[in-house]
Amino acid sequence: MEQAHSLLLNEEACSQLREHQRAEFVFEWLRFLKKLLPATDRADVKQNQKRLVEQLTTVLTGSPGPPTRLLLAQCLALVYRVGDSLMSSLTVDRCNDIIRSKDDSPSFLPTRLAAVACLGVLYEQLGRLLINSFKESVANLLKAMKSAESQGRCEIMLCIERILKGLGVSAVSCHRDIYKAARTCLTDRSMAVRCAAAKCLLELQREAVFLWSSELENVATVCFRAFEGSNYDVRVGVSKLLGTLLASALDPRQTIGTKRNSLKEVMELLSSGFLRGGAGFLRASGDMLKGSRDVRVGITQTCVVFVSILGGAWLEMHFSCLLSLLMEWVSHARATQYPADAVSCRCCVSFILRATLGSLLGEKAQIAAAKEICQLIDKQKRVVDAALHEGNMEARVSPADVAASQHVLVCALLELGSLLQDLSSTAAPLLLDTSIGMLDTVISVLLHPSASARLAAAWCLRCVAVGMPAQVAVLLDRCAERLNALKSCPEAVAGYSAAIAALLGAVQLCPLGISHSKGKVVMTLAEDLLRSAAQNSRISIQRTQGGWLLLSALFTLGPTVMEHHLPRLLLLWKCAFPLSVKDLENELRRGDSFTWQVTLEGRAGALCAMKSLVVHCKDLLTDDVISRLLPLLSCAVALLNQLSSIIKAYGNQIKNAATVFRLRVYEILTMLQPKTYEESFGTVLKQLLNDLTGPEITACAELNLLPSLCYIQDLALLGPGLQDVDQHYIEEQLHGGGSGGGTLEYDPFTIFEKAQEVPTPLPPASALTAAAVQLFGVIFPHLGIQQKAQILEQFCEFVRQLKGARQQTVQIHVAAAFCCTLKCLALSRRELGSEEVQKPALSLLLGALEGSNPLLRCVAAEGLARLVQVLNDPNFTVSITLMSFDKLKMARDAITRTGHALALSAVYRYLSGISSPQYISACVGVLFTLSQDSTSPEVQMWALHALSMVVDLAGPLYHSHLEASFTLVLRLLLSTPHTHVEVQQSLGRCLNALITSMGPDLQGEGAGVCVVRTSCLVGCAVMQDSQDCLVQAQAISCLQQLHMFAPRFVNLASLVPSLCINLCSSYLSLRCAVVACLRQLAQREAVEVSEHAVTLVKELPHVTIKEVGLEGALFSLLDRESDPRLCRDIQETLVHMMSLAAESKLAHWLKLCKDVLSASADSAVETLQEEDGDRYDDSSVFHAKSESSGPFNNLRWSTRVFSMECVCRIIAQCENGDPAHFNMALAQEQRLHESADFLVLHLADLIRMAFMAATDHSDQLRLAGLQTLLVIIRKFSSVPEPEFPGHVILEQYQANVGAALRPAFHVDAPPNVTAKACQVCSAWIASGVISDLRDLRRVHQLLASSLAKVQVGRDVTSQLYNETVPLSVQGSRQRERAGLLKLVQTDLATLSRLWLAALQDHGLLTLPSQYSSQLPSTGGSFYTAETVEQARPHYSSAWATILHATALWLNSTGFIMVDEGPANLSRPVTPTSMGQSTSLSSVKSPEDVSTDRLHLILGISVEFLCSPHSGDQMENISSCLQALQALLEVPWPRSKVGNDQALSVELLSVLHRLIVTRESPSIQLAVLELVRQIVCAAQEHVKEKRHSAEVDDGAAEKETVPEFGEGRDTGGLVPGKSLVFGALELCLCMLVRKLPQLSPKLAGSPTGRGGQTCFLSKTDCRLVTSALAILSELPSICSPEGSVSVLPTVLYLLLGVLREAVKGSVGAESGQLVPGILQALRTVLTSPMSRAEKSHGAWTELLRCALHTLLESWHTVDEVTMLTSLTIFLLYASAEVTAVEPLQTRCIQAFRASLESKDPVLSRSYQLLVSLFQGPAPVARPFILALGGRLVSQLEEVEKSRPQGPAELQAVQDAIRALEALVFAADETHRPQLVAVLLPILISLLLDENALASAPAASRSLHESALRDLMRIGPQHSAVFKALMASAPHMKARLEAAVKGNKESVNTKAQAPRVINKNTPSIQLKINFL
Repeated sequence: MEQAHSLLLNEEACSQLREHQRAEFVFEWLRFLKKLLPATDRADVKQNQKRLVEQLTTVLTGSPGPPTRLLLAQCLALVYRVGDSLMSSLTVDRCNDIIRSKDDSPSFLPTRLAAVACLGVLYEQLGRLLINSFKESVANLLKAMKSAESQGRCEIMLCIERILKGLGVSAVSCHRDIYKAARTCLTDRSMAVRCAAAKCLLELQREAVFLWSSELENVATVCFRAFEGSNYDVRVGVSKLLGTLLASALDPRQTIGTKRNSLKEVMELLSSGFLRGGAGFLRASGDMLKGSRDVRVGITQTCVVFVSILGGAWLEMHFSCLLSLLMEWVSHARATQYPADAVSCRCCVSFILRATLGSLLGEKAQIAAAKEICQLIDKQKRVVDAALHEGNMEARVSPADVAASQHVLVCALLELGSLLQDLSSTAAPLLLDTSIGMLDTVISVLLHPSASARLAAAWCLRCVAVGMPAQVAVLLDRCAERLNALKSCPEAVAGYSAAIAALLGAVQLCPLGISHSKGKVVMTLAEDLLRSAAQNSRISIQRTQGGWLLLSALFTLGPTVMEHHLPRLLLLWKCAFPLSVKDLENELRRGDSFTWQVTLEGRAGALCAMKSLVVHCKDLLTDDVISRLLPLLSCAVALLNQLSSIIKAYGNQIKNAATVFRLRVYEILTMLQPKTYEESFGTVLKQLLNDLTGPEITACAELNLLPSLCYIQDLALLGPGLQDVDQHYIEEQLHGGGSGGGTLEYDPFTIFEKAQEVPTPLPPASALTAAAVQLFGVIFPHLGIQQKAQILEQFCEFVRQLKGARQQTVQIHVAAAFCCTLKCLALSRRELGSEEVQKPALSLLLGALEGSNPLLRCVAAEGLARLVQVLNDPNFTVSITLMSFDKLKMARDAITRTGHALALSAVYRYLSGISSPQYISACVGVLFTLSQDSTSPEVQMWALHALSMVVDLAGPLYHSHLEASFTLVLRLLLSTPHTHVEVQQSLGRCLNALITSMGPDLQGEGAGVCVVRTSCLVGCAVMQDSQDCLVQAQAISCLQQLHMFAPRFVNLASLVPSLCINLCSSYLSLRCAVVACLRQLAQREAVEVSEHAVTLVKELPHVTIKEVGLEGALFSLLDRESDPRLCRDIQETLVHMMSLAAESKLAHWLKLCKDVLSASADSAVETLQEEDGDRYDDSSVFHAKSESSGPFNNLRWSTRVFSMECVCRIIAQCENGDPAHFNMALAQEQRLHESADFLVLHLADLIRMAFMAATDHSDQLRLAGLQTLLVIIRKFSSVPEPEFPGHVILEQYQANVGAALRPAFHVDAPPNVTAKACQVCSAWIASGVISDLRDLRRVHQLLASSLAKVQVGRDVTSQLYNETVPLSVQGSRQRERAGLLKLVQTDLATLSRLWLAALQDHGLLTLPSQYSSQLPSTGGSFYTAETVEQARPHYSSAWATILHATALWLNSTGFIMVDEGPANLSRPVTPTSMGQSTSLSSVKSPEDVSTDRLHLILGISVEFLCSPHSGDQMENISSCLQALQALLEVPWPRSKVGNDQALSVELLSVLHRLIVTRESPSIQLAVLELVRQIVCAAQEHVKEKRHSAEVDDGAAEKETVPEFGEGRDTGGLVPGKSLVFGALELCLCMLVRKLPQLSPKLAGSPTGRGGQTCFLSKTDCRLVTSALAILSELPSICSPEGSVSVLPTVLYLLLGVLREAVKGSVGAESGQLVPGILQALRTVLTSPMSRAEKSHGAWTELLRCALHTLLESWHTVDEVTMLTSLTIFLLYASAEVTAVEPLQTRCIQAFRASLESKDPVLSRSYQLLVSLFQGPAPVARPFILALGGRLVSQLEEVEKSRPQGPAELQAVQDAIRALEALVFAADETHRPQLVAVLLPILISLLLDENALASAPAASRSLHESALRDLMRIGPQHSAVFKALMASAPHMKARLEAAVKGNKESVNTKAQAPRVINKNTPSIQLKINFL
């Protein structure tokens, strides 16, 4: 194919190829040429032009295929346009000659068609250059058309369209001739020709004014005829033509002589066709011919096109007039003569209203339209009321008047409902507008005489409720009240009961639900209606229907509501049916027509209520309930047999009631297990056979019955699916058979179904057939073999015997029933039966497979697939396939060939694919042959579809056939005429399957793969050039698959622009394909896609890509689309594009979101700042000026909600990116160096967007805005403001935050909005952005106002969810200790009660199911008994915060009861004193109340901490632990916990589990702190008991400590019951996890990292020291014997940690550990148990062992710590421990060795010696004797080697302190001798005057220090001092010099006296001493 890429055709390479390859080669060359020519130099083109034209002409005469001829025409035109255009006339003449040629052979046809195509494109491209020959060409074409076949006529029409496009106004001379020809073609038998003619006339009307002036009426008539018998494409094309003409007539583009048409005239023109139905005539039966329906649907689409062209502004201005004209259509007697036509007519008008109002108008204009509609409803209602009340009341309104008004009302009410539902809460002002009284108007229609009008009004009320959930309860109350008041009026009973049912159905779509008390009200109403039905015969039927309708709707509230009403319902059901079959027989003997009608209606209603029970409350369907329903169902089934005799006896007036009754019986039986009613099978089957094949059956439209039974991909054979077109709402009218589609009055019981769109139930007769099919499928598998065979043979016999339409009807029914059976068998894995069943089954399916109805053939093929699956017999499967092969070889008719071709692909559908290569080869051979049968496009289509199925099922086995298949598909694509669109669509599906089969192999580089890949690309190019949207959609889908497997071979530069062009296609299926492809591209190449889209110069109809990029176009499309799948794909595409490009194009995305958010109808209204905004006047940010100049207009609220979600996504994405996004200083700095963009720089925009959304009319948008504000606060609250240090960046927006929050606290705000606002308030207060309480008070006041909502019961919204308000409110109270206590002090009385009540509710709701009987029967404080399940999630999301807040409050009050009065809860608090309700406060003492509160908090906490929760609950765990800590800080709860050992042990075991399962350091620290508090509580308890015992005994001997504490007399600690043991376990767990070396088992194991260093972080060190602190306290809560049991473990762990710390094996942070270890050691050594009489000896022994262990591990890194711990031992252990040998000697040796060390050990040794020398005499004396001499000698050496640095100086000073301590430790008698040793040493440290000046700083400091010491010590020992001075003159001189120098320094330094001890002033010392 690379050889095809040249300017001139490579004829040599082309000639070597086979014929089919040659066509592909030429096509590829033309594709390349089309791209090349515009880019080629003009001179090069001129140089090669002659040869190029010759080659192109050769292709022209070589019978090119349809795609090739179009490309050829474009290339020819391009050659002349780029090169020399003078010779173009020769080519035109050549084309004309070919067209004139007399050769009519089929082989010449492609050449003639190519000449026509070339002529058209030449004129289109060269225009007026060919003006001279155009008349001749047009005349030639028009002449040729008279003898042309359909392809030729189609091509000529398209050619003339192009000629008109190229010549414009210059073609005016031929306009009339063209018009005549096109008018004829518009009613051509070929649909393709009609489409082409419509396109031609559409182009003609641009210049031919007469089309929309003088000829308008004639054109309209022709268009109406064109609609008759048309297909979808024709209706779209012709409606576009006629709509454009009418719009031009109404609003001319140019001035014309005649007067302008008015809207009324235009609509009258359409009306004539709409009401007359074109040329349709009435059948004898009265139904209009199908042609008239086609015309109506076409005119409907025309009307939509007409209004759309005129635009939204025109519609807004003329809506009132248009509405009244449309209503004239629907109220016209001719249009509504028969029920089916009336339904069809209403659907058409509703579609016009929906398609125009819904998509063309913005929200503001929609509200205005709703007002207009409301006024129309009011006007109609007044007309009927006047007719009702005129003259005699007996003379009811005439049926004609009611009929006329009812259809108008139905259309108006349904559209009003749709508008209100779409507008949602933005429509709230409409309801408040008293001038129109919308609700009153709609409710007044509930009294209309017509059922359809009443039901439409009920549906409208339901739409109000769905759009504005706050209205549900209001409307329910209002309707219930009116129903009670007007029970005697039949219309009121029917209307209000329908309205209540509809409102109950709406509750399913309302997130906040309703109060369950409403259910009780409705239940009572329904009971009342049913009980009083017999009282007044005039309204018996209405009351019966109404009662059962209410009960059926009531079940939608769910099992929690209905389980309370079930006993009453069972009684009502029992009353509705006879007690036994015998009673039923008695019934038949009495009664009349009316009583039977009432009875049948009542029983049908009762059965419908049963069905509702099964659908909505399956949990209630227990065996007991079923056993009580079965007798009733048996009676209902028995009555089926009698219906025919009853109808015969009482006439046809009860026929409809009987049909509905049968329908209800079938529906309920289908839903139950067949085994439960096995005994009734005979009766039911008899009825089913009669309903499926009996003489009285009515044809159920196959499109209502069969599609659900087909394989979903086979439905593509039937043309575009109804769901794939925008007009499916009216298109389905054409497929509904005689019924004309469904409507609500056919089955009022559908009004409460969970659906957004109005239900369209089928007429009862059609619905009965569908229900019979379903029930047959359920029952048949449970029959016996004989019965199955008999029924199937009976079916076959029926089909054989019958003829004509009746045969087809029965065949459809029985095939559907049997396929339904096979589906049930396959799903339930049951068997069909033996051969006697299989034979008739196969016969039945084969008969259907050869039926004339294509849908029936699809169902039969699916049935065969299911039959093969059920039988699972390989021999049977092979026999079926062989039979199909034989049929295909012999049969020549299209029906047989299509059916069996599909069967071949279907047989293996459910057998895990095709596993036989021989079967694949055979299939491929047959299907290849069939797909090339050009005489039958239908056979081609089915064969290709079957081939695509085979490719899918064969998987890798198909690879050997891939190349041949690609060749076949491409050859057919290049040769299939454009008129055979269905074949092209099948080819597209086949190509898609082949690409999928090839898969990733498409990336290969082999020659074969390259050929296949090129074939794929060429095939896609052919389909992209198709005129048909479905073929284009297939092309896009194929390219999408190709991009998935081989992305580098798909050229995005050409694909993306083509996608963008089709983004606004008028075909839904094409838009879906485009967006699905874009979604895939955006996942990997979002940036490239966006760039390619921007390069597209072409402007799209609605939004310019150049201005807002592809992203903006997608937002606009999202706003217009209503298809849920398409909307989801658009959103996902935007999300993918954003995730890849948001950071790099941050400003672009934020601006886009802002533009979308601003594009509402109300954007011109300025939103004012809150009143106190003057302090922070940032109003410019929030005054949303009119942004009409923006790229978007009037976007819906749902689109703007999505834009806010996008903003939140952008923030979340930036969080994972550059830190500068959340750091203003960093962002500003980086922006200076690079052109980066950061989120923090757009903070003002973010706040503004959040503000705009939070203050919108739409509740959903307000929620999205508040959520965005919450995210902003959380992410930016800690970002500092660089310009104002100490402040954060959000401070400047505090007024804006307040303004955004205020509307959410309005009295009418929905609870969910208020709850979200409370959350934002909480976050704002707790964020720390505002520290000033006065500023915080503004936001706090909003929070406080929400408390009013909790305290006053409101019926408007569900009480169930009112608890969300306090749950959110309390969040702000968490920080009470952080300075916010004053802020909430005034509300604490109320809040605390609410919190306690909510906690109590939560506690009850968390009880296991076996305790459910203990729940209060009335419910809790914030939920009712019925709402338990719905309330649980709300409690589970908020309880932890409430728990923490409650604990903080109790902590602040110290559990002291204060009576603040009642809290006025919305419901009385349940019977405990949690909320301290006034009725019970007198019963319980304050002590009991406090105990209850404590146990509530402990219970909730322990229950939560015990259960296995996922990691996302860390916040709740933290809240629990903090709450418990806050409690245990208060003495009273601490004493309670201390007293209750079982509780303490339980708490410890829970905390132990938490330590093991949670790795979070903060959680572990909190756990250890809590354990410490529990141990402290136990300590306090033990101390208290010991103290009490001492006081009671009056013990004279205080030394005998009573034995309290764990261990008692034995010292045993029981695991599971011992607090000490539990604490030991927990601490050991923590220590071993951090230091595995401590465990002897782990020390040598790999997990223990035995000899390795185990580095601890600071947090780890804190955890270890916390555990040690707890350990050290444990002996004190034991008895003496118990303490002996526990001490070895404590000492082992303490010394083990000490050993690891001093060895340096815990890393650099060991310094963090040491103080904690030493403190713990000291605590143990000072324990009172060490001195207790009973444990003293054991403690002494154990402590000696510990000291020995300490000394044994001396050779360590950290000698200082060892010395310190040794000193603690010596000082705090008793002398009996340390004074024994050899311990004492070893201790002294350790200190002696330390005195020989270097600093810092030496310095620390001296410091420790000070402590030792000052210690108890028995401890100090040996050390003084052993170390005193060494100390003195070391100090004497200092004079020779004075300290040089601070460390040495410190050591000397510490040594002096030690010697001084030694002196003062001596007896008074020996002290003078020691002072005589100390003083000379001090004097020796003094420097003389000369030496002092030059001495180093350390020496000078030592001199000053020594002098101070001398001056302090000298006077204390004056005698020794004087004697020394006298005996040593040199010392005296040295001292005097020093004192003198000091005096001088005193005079010069004012601060000097501060250095000397205050007790001994320097002057006094000098005097005393001298």
